[in-house]
Parts: sequence; C-alpha cells; structure tokens
Amino acid sequence: MPRSRRAARRGPGSGRAGSPVSEEEAGSEVLSHCSSASEGASPAEEGAGSEAVSEQGQEEEAEDRLKEHMDNLLDKSAKTRQAALQSLRLAFSSKTLSEFLLERRLTLTDSLEKCLKKGKGEEQALAGTVLTLLCLQMGSGPEAEEVFRSLKPLLVSVLTDSTASPGARQSCATALGMCCYIAAADLEDLVSCLSCLEGVFSSPSAAEGGSAPAHHGPLHCSALQSWSLLLTICPPSHIKSVLDNHWLKLPPLLSSSSVTLRILAGEAIALVFELAQDVEEDLCHQDTEFLRAQLKVLATESSKYRAKTDRRKQRSIFRDILHFIESGEYQEETIRFGLECMYLDSWARQRTYQAFKEVLGSGIRHHLQNNELLREIFGLGPPLVLDAAALKASKVSRFEKHLYNSAAFKARTKARSRVRDKRADVL
Repeated sequence: MPRSRRAARRGPGSGRAGSPVSEEEAGSEVLSHCSSASEGASPAEEGAGSEAVSEQGQEEEAEDRLKEHMDNLLDKSAKTRQAALQSLRLAFSSKTLSEFLLERRLTLTDSLEKCLKKGKGEEQALAGTVLTLLCLQMGSGPEAEEVFRSLKPLLVSVLTDSTASPGARQSCATALGMCCYIAAADLEDLVSCLSCLEGVFSSPSAAEGGSAPAHHGPLHCSALQSWSLLLTICPPSHIKSVLDNHWLKLPPLLSSSSVTLRILAGEAIALVFELAQDVEEDLCHQDTEFLRAQLKVLATESSKYRAKTDRRKQRSIFRDILHFIESGEYQEETIRFGLECMYLDSWARQRTYQAFKEVLGSGIRHHLQNNELLREIFGLGPPLVLDAAALKASKVSRFEKHLYNSAAFKARTKARSRVRDKRADVL
C-alpha cells in the first residue's frame, strides 16, 4: 500500500458505544502531577514563572515514572512485568506521549516482544494492548511501520496458536487489526492480515452456536471486528474480491449463540453492503434475499430463552441494519468532545470510531482532541489551541449541572403526571 494513500484511506471517515471513570482516574494517577503551589503562594508577578517551573517538574516526574515502568518490563518477576504493562496501558490511553515514545520505541518494542514470546496469558494480552497503543501514539509514519513489521509475525503466531490463552489470542487479534490499519504501507500486509483474521472467525466452531467452546466467543468477536476495520481501508479491487468470494461467510455467524457475535456479524454485513455501493457492485441475488429474511427475524425476535436486555439490544441494532440494506439510509450519531463534535454517518466511520474507543476506553475524548493521527483519520483538522479563558468558559460547574438536571427531572415528572392522571382528557 503506497504511503501516499495513507491520508486518503483514513476517510472512511464520518459508532456506538464507554469505559469506566476509574480507568481515567488510574491513568491520571500513573501520570500524576506534583501538588500545586503551597499555601502562602508567591506574589502575583512571580506566579507565571513559578507555574512554568512547577509544570516542567511535573512533566519530568511523569517521564521518570514512565521510564521506570519501561525498565520493569525486563524484570524477572512476571507480577512486576504485568504491573508495568498495566501502568503503561493506562498512561498511553490517557495522555498523548508521541515525542517521548518516538525516542524510546526500539527499546519498548524489544521489551514487548519478550513479553509476547516468554509471557503467559495476562502478560501477553497486556503486551498486545500496549503495542496497539504504542502504534496509535506514533501515528502512521515510518517509525510505526517499523514497529508493526517487526512484531507482525509474532502477533500472527500467538493469534493462530490454539494452545495460547484465549485472552492473549483476543488481544493479538485486536493488535493485528489496529496496527495494520495505522501502520501498514503495503497491500500485501493488508491482505495477509485480512486472511489471517478471517481464518479465525470463519472457522467451523464460530458458526456452531452453542456447540462452540464458550471462550471462543470473544476471540471470534475480536477477529471479526479487526477484519471489518481493515475492510474500510481496502482498495476497490480487493473490495470486489471480498464481495465475490468472502462476504457469504458472514451470514452463518447470525446463528451464533453469542448476541455480541450476532450483532457484529450484522454490522459487518451492513458494512459490506455499504462498500458494495461505493464500488458500484450489486449484491441483489438469491443469497441476499435469504439474508434479509434472517435479518428480519433478528430484528423482531422475542424468544424467551434469550435475556431481555440482549433481545432489546439485538432488535434495535438489527432494525437499523435492515433499514440501511433496504433504503441505504444510516442512522447518524453525534460524538461530542471538548468544544467539538463529529458525526458518524456511515458504517465505515462507525466501525473505525468503535475500534479506537475500545482500545482507548475513557481516553478516547482526550485523543480526539489532541492526537494528530485520530484527528487526521476523522477529518478533524489540527488540534485546537484554546486559551485559559475559553477553556474556563466551556466548563460547566457541578452545581450548574445539578440545577440543570433537577429542572429537567421536574419537567419530566410533570409531563408524565399529566399523562398518567386519570382526570386528563384522553381522546
């Protein structure tokens, strides 16, 4: 894939989905700052200078802490290595550290390689996640490509190793898809990753519903999500190949016992139909008529043996999928972050946003505001530079939020009471 195509491929541009606040707090703790000026602050004319010194000290302390975590990746104790990986994961997902990591990428890559090779279970899973975040921090330049090329064979090895832990394989499936999306420069890398991921989710056990081992569900889901993500950057020639030979492997997954896998398969089918429109391919034949019948069943299913929340979620999403396939209309969503917002107006854009949200968790909003790679992918332009006054004006105090919520609650209660009141005129 030529480098000149990188910017264009981000455009699947214009999902659904949140991570607990505790992760954000933990990330802040990893990069915690020293407490600000003590009581008895310096005079006003010296305030700006002391603030700058304090900020510099905080950055140095945070960097020293990150260096310590990176050194701990080579510790003999598996517990220490896992703790270091967890701290790095939280730090990378909550802050933008591209300059710091570019200087240390080779050392960190070597350490992650050792964790993937010699570690077990949880350690391998964390190493795969940290690798994904490392690529995300570095962007789509040659440095990220170098990291991806060096660790791609290892990711494929763990992913396809049936003796590896399910968590490690799932993490490597996500890492393979995300790192390829961000850093792959050649079509050959893209095609080989697609093939590897397809081999995981289209294996016989994926379509056997309840007969498949329970721990295979999340692995198939991760592989399908990564495969769908990579479809959004495929050139038209390869999209036609997928439409001709591969997409019919998706409908059997609609019969899976896992509601998550059924929903992901439905969204992948909608994405395939969307891409078919883009390359002016027609998918209207006998197979698609049967598929529509399947989608209608899932959009109206009321089977009592499925959990009520699962049924509700499934019906909602499959109604959207069916509506799109029949009318070509996508239910647009708005994502707000800071003073900005972006629109998800296609299945490709939804799949891309969801992939980054799952990796970054609660840090997604920070990265949408400050990470140049994400801003390029979603067409947001350079990061906004806001002065202190603008930032202060944009923040709503907790008391103001409380007042607003109280007023909204009262208005809702009054409206419902009028409807419920037996004395209300019902025509």
